[in-house]
Amino acid sequence: MNGPFDITGRTALVTGASSGLGRHMALTLARAGARVALAARRVDRLEELAKEIAAFDGRALPVVMDVTDAASVVRAIAEAETELGTLAICINNAGIALKENIADPADPAWDETMATNLDGANRVARAAAAAMVAHGKGGSIVNIASILGLRASARVPAYAAAKAAILSLTQTLALAHARHAIRVNAIAPGYIETDLNRAYLATPSGQKMVERVALGRFGQPGDLDGALLLLASDAGRYMTGTTLVVDGGHTLAFL
Repeated sequence: MNGPFDITGRTALVTGASSGLGRHMALTLARAGARVALAARRVDRLEELAKEIAAFDGRALPVVMDVTDAASVVRAIAEAETELGTLAICINNAGIALKENIADPADPAWDETMATNLDGANRVARAAAAAMVAHGKGGSIVNIASILGLRASARVPAYAAAKAAILSLTQTLALAHARHAIRVNAIAPGYIETDLNRAYLATPSGQKMVERVALGRFGQPGDLDGALLLLASDAGRYMTGTTLVVDGGHTLAFL
């Protein structure tokens, strides 16, 4: 791939790469020329994805990573750099969405969600930045947030709160690491259709929701490719601390 979005030969890490948006983003980066470390807990799915990438002459490395375990994160990044080269791009995507009983102050879903979606994301971003600082070549960290971080959600309050915190964390890390030529940005997707939510989006509630989307449809994973490649590549070299909302105009209904 040539042009401003070219990332040929750069090493990228994608967390949560075993399914959904993470899987798609790993494929997108590989097709753009990156050597991709596929990070998740489910190695079998990572190996299948690595074979798919190899089929179009891409290079991918499955690495086991549990974002709730600091040692696991550091170990995975070290393995990726040993096998693929110094880390240049980190797509901080791993996350979960659990329904909660908001009336129950002891609901374990809150702690579990925060451990992965906020603490885990913070852990990965800091470890990736440390690796980039160590090799002195700069890099790009892209945190995957959500439009639910921009408004309230009674169904998944911990998820929404964590994603809102990611937006603030993105700005803080951007300021902290700018002197090292490390850019930190975020993408806030709207409702993107994946295997995980396809059944819900087809329900009456899901179809009612699509009426709030200005462009009249839910997103597809490929709708995120432009924002992803912009932030990962030199095309976004003067962007840091920014959140790109990719939601088909969904949030416009709440302004």
